[in-house]
Amino acid sequence: MTSEQGPHQGQPVYTHGPRPEDAVSAMILIHGRGATAPSILELAGALPCDGMVYLAPQARGNTWYPLSFLAPQVQNEPHRRSALQAVAALVHRLNEAGIPLERIVLAGFSQGACLAAEFVATHPARYGGLLVFSGGLMGPQDAPLVYEGDVGGTPVFLGCSDTDFHIPLERVEETAEVLSSMGAEVTKSIYPGMGHTIIQDEIEAARRLLDHHLIPATR
Repeated sequence: MTSEQGPHQGQPVYTHGPRPEDAVSAMILIHGRGATAPSILELAGALPCDGMVYLAPQARGNTWYPLSFLAPQVQNEPHRRSALQAVAALVHRLNEAGIPLERIVLAGFSQGACLAAEFVATHPARYGGLLVFSGGLMGPQDAPLVYEGDVGGTPVFLGCSDTDFHIPLERVEETAEVLSSMGAEVTKSIYPGMGHTIIQDEIEAARRLLDHHLIPATR
């Protein structure tokens, strides 16, 4: 893990639940553009899991990267790289506390969902899960999405509206295909006219993923 100091290094991290050293699993919750870490941390109450610690990093200026997730990646630097580094630092912190990758879930909404998906695709490993609420992998629509590596059966949930103003349906489909090709077990739900939000059906799907796939453990 690099130690480059970018826009998002040194920002606060909000937590809920036991200390990482006392937890058996963890969820990293990544907020959307213009939102806050405390706001996304509210999902901890909707996605309860015994022994899980929830961590929500705060983006500088409440925005992880300045342009659309569909912009050329170079135009979102150094913010994109710094944001990925912030997530990597949390993963490392959890590993140091004794929580392995296969018991770490990454989740996000909107811009945070894009960042969560991008992190897993660029740091391939078997994670406890990936929850992508209204998001997709980053990069221009006219360029191929090229990633290397194997995520080893990581369970993934992708939920999005078919008419989301920010997230083209085609990119959700492409994200599902790319992650599947990398070895993920992908569940995709497209909701007619849902808008840019998270609905109860998505929460229930995420709960099923946690219940059925998160590798159990004890301390």
